[in-house]
Amino acid sequence: MAEVEQKEQESKQGSEKTEGDKKPEDSKSEGDKKEAPPDPAKEARKKKILWIVVPIVVVVILVGGVLWYLNARTYESTDDAQIDGHVNAVSARVSGHVLEVRVEETQVVNQGDLLVRMDPKDFEVAIAKAQADLADAVAGLQTSQTDVPITSVNTSSQLKNAEAGKTDASAGVAGAEKQLGAARARVITANANIRMAEANDVKAQKDLERYKLLVDKDEVSRQQYDQALAAAESAHATLQAQRAGLLEAEQNVIVAEHTVEQARAKVAQADASVQSAMNFPQQIAAVKAKARASQAKVEQQQAALEQAQLNLKYATIYAPVTGIVGKKSVEAGQNVSPGEQLMAVVPLEDIWVTANFKETQLKKMRAGQLVSIKVDAYGRKYSGKVERIAGASGARFSLLPPENATGNYVKVVQRIPIRIRLDPGQNDDHLLRPGMSVSPKVTVE
Repeated sequence: MAEVEQKEQESKQGSEKTEGDKKPEDSKSEGDKKEAPPDPAKEARKKKILWIVVPIVVVVILVGGVLWYLNARTYESTDDAQIDGHVNAVSARVSGHVLEVRVEETQVVNQGDLLVRMDPKDFEVAIAKAQADLADAVAGLQTSQTDVPITSVNTSSQLKNAEAGKTDASAGVAGAEKQLGAARARVITANANIRMAEANDVKAQKDLERYKLLVDKDEVSRQQYDQALAAAESAHATLQAQRAGLLEAEQNVIVAEHTVEQARAKVAQADASVQSAMNFPQQIAAVKAKARASQAKVEQQQAALEQAQLNLKYATIYAPVTGIVGKKSVEAGQNVSPGEQLMAVVPLEDIWVTANFKETQLKKMRAGQLVSIKVDAYGRKYSGKVERIAGASGARFSLLPPENATGNYVKVVQRIPIRIRLDPGQNDDHLLRPGMSVSPKVTVE
């Protein structure tokens, strides 16, 4: 800088010296030159040159403008665009205590690499409990399944026994009723025998009285009187015997009536047993329902065991895709809960461009058109194609979409997201990152 200032001062001094050294004649001659009249020939040549150059310049400008216009019509561009890609969130599926974190921020991982390992002890205990519950449910199922044929056989036997008992009871009623009829017939016979015995007794007593009068008068022998006495006593004894037989017959009737009642009670009991035994389909259905419930419990415990095994598997978290680790928020010793995001993995294989074009630029834009993409970070151009056009403007997808049904509506040009897919091999070096600013140029004609 000092050298530059020194040179400027020297040049000023030189110019002042030169002006001071000029003679008055020189200044006078210069004044004379200025006052000299212009040369017509020179003026004519200047005008001629102007008449030639100006049209040429105008034509060049017009041609350049037309060419620029024609070229501008063949593409649409925007600087509201960026690299986009998937951000795979890695979250916990079970709650647990983190024992080990195998990766760091910005580390490159492959699909299936171990990221986080939790304490497996709680999950192993849950598996052991689920296995015990499953064994208990299986034992209950086996018991229920065994009860089905046993109940079927027992109920069938009970029905047969009940029906046989009813038949026996009915036969017993018939027999008891016959015995009752016979007893009643014996009562009638006993009554007839008593009447006959009473008649004989009366006759014998009267004969005895007559024989007694005759024996007192010695009109008959003592032997005849003794025979009459014996006949009277025999008739009286027969009468007593017949009366005792009547009492016995009446008691037999009472006993027969009780027997009939007991037989009928047995019939009613047999009917109840038959009715109870006839419910064996419901009993079998109940036992089968219990067996199905046991089967459902087995399946439930099996599902619980599988869930416990899955939880143990979920205690070890692997990389879902190949990519770069970012947004890591988990450390060893931390307790995590289901759904808590631990980190993110950004795959660099599936990268595209999201360009927000004005709605006025979409007139000729179609899927499949060629795109030239300039990346601000590298100053390099990539090639791609329009993959698809979004279904709505970015404003419609925002948290608070605009409401234009108002009196102070102001029309604003909307932007539509366009997805641009890079051509194969363009990002083999994996330099592109989601969020980078780019300037795409879509060839529309």
